[in-house]
Amino acid sequence: MTDGRNILVTGGAGYVGSHACKALTAAGYTPVVYDNLCRGHDWAVRFGPLEVGDLLDRDRLDEVFARHRPVAVLHFAALAYVGESVAAPLLYYRNNVMGSLTLIESMMASGVESIVFSSSCAVYGAQGNAPLLEDLPPAPVNPYGASKRVVEGILVDSSHAYGLRHATLRYFNATGAAPEDGIGEDHDPETHLVPLVLDVAAGRRPEITVFGNDYDTPDGTCVRDYIHVMDLADAHVRALEHLLADKGNLILNLGSGAGYSVNEVIEAARRVTGKSVRAVNGPRRAGDPPILVADATRAGELLGWRPVRAALEDQIGDAWRWHQKHFGATT
Repeated sequence: MTDGRNILVTGGAGYVGSHACKALTAAGYTPVVYDNLCRGHDWAVRFGPLEVGDLLDRDRLDEVFARHRPVAVLHFAALAYVGESVAAPLLYYRNNVMGSLTLIESMMASGVESIVFSSSCAVYGAQGNAPLLEDLPPAPVNPYGASKRVVEGILVDSSHAYGLRHATLRYFNATGAAPEDGIGEDHDPETHLVPLVLDVAAGRRPEITVFGNDYDTPDGTCVRDYIHVMDLADAHVRALEHLLADKGNLILNLGSGAGYSVNEVIEAARRVTGKSVRAVNGPRRAGDPPILVADATRAGELLGWRPVRAALEDQIGDAWRWHQKHFGATT
């Protein structure tokens, strides 16, 4: 029997999901991680039980719902490499869309009525230089973003048809870590800018490749909005409690509202680490919009959420402390 505090966290062995589990535990919930471990890590599951399973396995999902009786779902499980999605779109639609559909069907069969969905700023595509508002029509430019947009639509339609309560959180570039709890960003392969730059600072890589320096941005490199992973985790807990209180569905941006170019991130990492970071220019990467910056006003209004770790150097500093602990001493 459930005590009303169990939350199923799909992808809870991953980067953002593991930090959400930390925040859930601090808020008095028990996170039950459901993860196939194809890209997550069992060492990141530190705050509740781990159930190994795939989203496409309906029988396994039903079994886990029956055993733990969660009151809601936080749904992070997804493939999330833009370049890979361009090269293998069917893989992304099968995993991200079909997996989410199977999860929602199992939720409804089990009587679970609330889901917080980890969406992405990738649903917006390339829509100019102004901060992005939730009211903009989605226009993804890569299959990863398109797969997230399809799931958003499934949630809206399921709400109309079946009363499913949902919070769709479109977050921007997660960074940072919770080094005190031994969790942080470790992907294989790694494609995210901050850990790649820190790898160079640590001597684990010889250089960082800047994918494109001819964009219509102040220094020619892509501009992104960086948000600390623990601020993201806090927003997920707030959205969960909003749904459990039956305050209505949500579609919200989560970001700091500030944009930093690739070159600016590299310079910030040099300052934080005190290390040299060799950067070389390379061709543009398929599917990359020039600028993605959030307007997160609505999240503040509806959830009382504000990023408290908004400074880029603070975010990189947390990531660097975890990086040193996880990968060992630097050169």
